[in-house]
Amino acid sequence: MTLCRRRQKKGNIHLDGLHHPDFSAVETSLRRQLERYSGGAAVCVYHHGKCVVDLWGGHSDEEETPWQQDTMAPSFSTTKGVASTLLHIFADRGLVDYDAKVSEYWPEFAQAGKDQITVRQVLCHQSGLYHIRQMIDRADRMLDWEHMVEAIEQTEPAHEPGTRTGYHGLTYGYIVGEIIQRISGERFSDLVQSEIAEPLGLDGLFIGTPEHELSRAAKLILPQTTRNLAQTSLGHYLERSAAGVSKLLRGMRIDSDLTSIFDALAPRGISDFDFGSPESLRVAIPAGNGLFTARSLAKMYALLAAGGALDGVRLLSEKTVEQAATVEPPTGKHSVIPFDMRWRLGYHGIVTSRGFPGQAFGHFGFGGSGAWADPSLDLAVAMIVNSGMGTPFGDTRTARISGAALASARNRDKQGRGLFGGRGSPSLIAG
Repeated sequence: MTLCRRRQKKGNIHLDGLHHPDFSAVETSLRRQLERYSGGAAVCVYHHGKCVVDLWGGHSDEEETPWQQDTMAPSFSTTKGVASTLLHIFADRGLVDYDAKVSEYWPEFAQAGKDQITVRQVLCHQSGLYHIRQMIDRADRMLDWEHMVEAIEQTEPAHEPGTRTGYHGLTYGYIVGEIIQRISGERFSDLVQSEIAEPLGLDGLFIGTPEHELSRAAKLILPQTTRNLAQTSLGHYLERSAAGVSKLLRGMRIDSDLTSIFDALAPRGISDFDFGSPESLRVAIPAGNGLFTARSLAKMYALLAAGGALDGVRLLSEKTVEQAATVEPPTGKHSVIPFDMRWRLGYHGIVTSRGFPGQAFGHFGFGGSGAWADPSLDLAVAMIVNSGMGTPFGDTRTARISGAALASARNRDKQGRGLFGGRGSPSLIAG
C-alpha cells in the first residue's frame, strides 16, 4: 500500500501528513474545514488494520503556531470511549462482571439506595447518577478524585436505576474509573498507559497527563460568541436562572430536559472551569479531559474494529468486543439527552454525513472530537480539534470526516482493494 504525502500551505492554512489515494475524500474534507474554521485539527483512519489517513493542520493556539505531527488536543467526552475500553480489558480477564453490582467491587458505593446498581447500568448511563450539580458545590471539585468519589458514594440516584437513560456527562468517568481502581489497586491514569498506550505503542493517549507531555497540548480556542458572553455577567446570570428553574422543577417533582441537562452538565462555576488548563490536564477526569492524538485514538479503535487484536497485540477477546459493541435495549425514557443514542457498553451509535452505520460504535466529544470503529468494515476513524464547542456529541465536522471515511472504505471494499493493498504512488502537495 502506498500513501500520498500531503503537505500544503495556502494563505494562512497548512496541511501535512499522509493519506492513501482511496481516501482522498477525507483529505478534501479536512482541508475545507481548516479553511473555514479557526484553530487546527488532526484526522487518522485505519482500514483493515492499516493506517490509510494520517493528517494534521491548522493552528494549535491563537498565536497561529502550526499544528505539529505530535500535537495533542483536549478531547472532552471522547475520553469516555477510552475509559470504557480500559474497563472492558479487565472484564475480559474475568475481573469484573457487567451484571455484578458495583458495590461488589466498591462497597461504599452501596450507600444512599445504590446497592442494586450494576456495572452494566453504569456503562449504559442508566444508574441515575448524572446529577453532578447536586453532588458538588463548585466545578473545580472535579480536580479532586477522592472528593468526587465520596460525593458519588453519598448521593441518591436521581431516578430508579434501570428505568431511565440519563447521559452521565461528567460523573461517568469517576464511577467507571473507581471501579477499575478498586479492581486493580492502581491509579486510573497509570492504567491507561500500561494497559492500552504502551502495548499498542501509542504516541498520545493520556487521561491525567504527565508534566513533561503538556507542552504538546493544543490550546482550546473558544468561538467569539462564547468569549463575548464570558466577558459579561450574562453567562453567570443564565446559569443562576437555570439553576433556579431546575430547583423549582425538582421541588415540584417535575422531570424535564432543562432540569436534567443542567444537573448533568453544569456544576456551579462551570463557566469559569478550563478543561484545557495545565492544572486540569494533569489530573484524571475520565469523562472529559483526555489529551490525545488522532493517531492514538484511531489505532485503539482499529483494534476494536478488528475484534480486539492489532499488529500482533491482543487486548480483548472477540467475545468481549462483541458484548461491548452490542446495542443495549433502550429504557424508553431519556434524561439529559432527549433521544436514543443507541448505547452500547460505554459507547454510542455513530452519526455521519453518509448515514448511520448500524454496527459502528465509539464516542464523540463536546469540543468536536470523536473516534469510532465499525467491525463490519474493519474501519476506525478519529478526529481531534481545538476550536468550536459543538454539542455534547461533537459537531458537523466530525460527521463530515466520518462520512468521507465511511464512503471511501465502502467503495474501496466494493472495488476489491481493501484487503489487497492499494493503488497510486506517493505525491507531495505543492506549496
